[in-house]
Amino acid sequence: MTQMLLSTAVACATVAAVAAAVMVWQKFHKHSHCDQALVLLYEFRHACATPLYVLRHISEHVALEMQAGLNQPGGSQLMMLPTFIEKLPNGCEKGLFYALDLSGTNFRVLRCLLGGPNARVIKQEYEVVAIPRALLLGTSEELFDFIAQRLISFIKLEGPEFQRGHNWNGHQIRELGLTISFPICQTSHNTGILIKWTEGFKIADGINDTVGTMAGGHYWNDDVMVGVILGTNTNACYVECNLPEDIQTKSGKMVIYMEWGRFWSSHLPRTYIDEQLDNESVNPGDRGFEKMTGAMYLGEIVRRVLARMAQEANLFGDSVPTKLKQPFILLTLEMSKMHADESPDLRIVDKVLKDVFDIKRTELSERRIVHSVCDTVTMRAARLAAAFIVGILKKIGRDGWDATGVSSRLMALPRDSEHRARLELKRTVVAMDGILYEHYHRFRIYMQAAVYELLSEAAARKLVIELSKDGSGTGASILAACHSEFAPSYS
Repeated sequence: MTQMLLSTAVACATVAAVAAAVMVWQKFHKHSHCDQALVLLYEFRHACATPLYVLRHISEHVALEMQAGLNQPGGSQLMMLPTFIEKLPNGCEKGLFYALDLSGTNFRVLRCLLGGPNARVIKQEYEVVAIPRALLLGTSEELFDFIAQRLISFIKLEGPEFQRGHNWNGHQIRELGLTISFPICQTSHNTGILIKWTEGFKIADGINDTVGTMAGGHYWNDDVMVGVILGTNTNACYVECNLPEDIQTKSGKMVIYMEWGRFWSSHLPRTYIDEQLDNESVNPGDRGFEKMTGAMYLGEIVRRVLARMAQEANLFGDSVPTKLKQPFILLTLEMSKMHADESPDLRIVDKVLKDVFDIKRTELSERRIVHSVCDTVTMRAARLAAAFIVGILKKIGRDGWDATGVSSRLMALPRDSEHRARLELKRTVVAMDGILYEHYHRFRIYMQAAVYELLSEAAARKLVIELSKDGSGTGASILAACHSEFAPSYS
């Protein structure tokens, strides 16, 4: 009996010892996985680093490419497309104007009643229309017939308060601004050719959504010189005052549309993840900058980094979660929620991992790694966007550096020190739109900090970055008012 009890006690002790050993091994094994994941994180952070000297090189390269694109069409990575818009809204416009915003699988029609400097925008109405798939695959004539019919239907719903159009030969005129979210080769402010569709338009005013952002900003603020969209995709335009001889205007200036998403430079901090994403994209080798900064891609970059950590460091367990392998499952919106999580145990990170990737249980150390990946991807994107904005400011002499400073290395750019000194005293406003700038708080903070870091102290004091919403709708209608053939002249 005593021997049996002793054997039982020994067996129990052995089981307890084995259980304790398993727990210790699991704990050590878990920390070992996190250590491996941390090594991968540090490598990724190093590859994504954007120190000041790198950003300065990028800004200078952008400015040089801008000048090259102006000097010779096709001579630069940047398209530098002339818009033939030299006149921007000033807030004095009056009357009823329409806008048509065509982008992807739907379009939006909008009417905007303008009341001049005292009333400004009196009232707006809009309607979103889905384009039937058959029309997307059909002829351009069928597509535009459909759009015209829906536009006519929308106009017929005009309330009496909107009956303020301009009259011509006894008929009420409705003028319209057209926004196309695709690159346009414009031949005047109201005619253009879609580069990919080769379809001409004759309209009161034809613009890209980035130009609409600038126009909408300029309606409220005459100091707007740059328009930027940081959203699903990214783009920019600006007012050029040093035009090449073949596109001279009466005022000597014109809005230039850049298509900066296609920019590439050896100075861009590209990682193995970026190369992988680019190679597997529908347009490999194209839009390199956009794939590092656009909201379409930021969540996917984070997913790919986490998938590699799960594969090589067993982050989240001994097998890679199935949904973590699914491309573009993590939206930048969800990524921004994780990045904004300031709770001690990172509860929001835990929730997003469960909801998106079906990862039921995570350790705090794992969630911290996820949070750091989000921060790394966002900081790089924001600081690169800042470098590009400063590149534009450098090109137009608004970066604050005189001819003996950084800009002196830009041999292709005008370097009249007296002219630059005059310009750096002027207030400059950058009109911004897009979900990254408007809704992603940390992205906005990182970007603004980097812009001011790159500028001279004097230029930083004179620079304002402000939100200009709905350039594709309101901005287009206001620009149509600015170029109206029937409204009185506004000064």
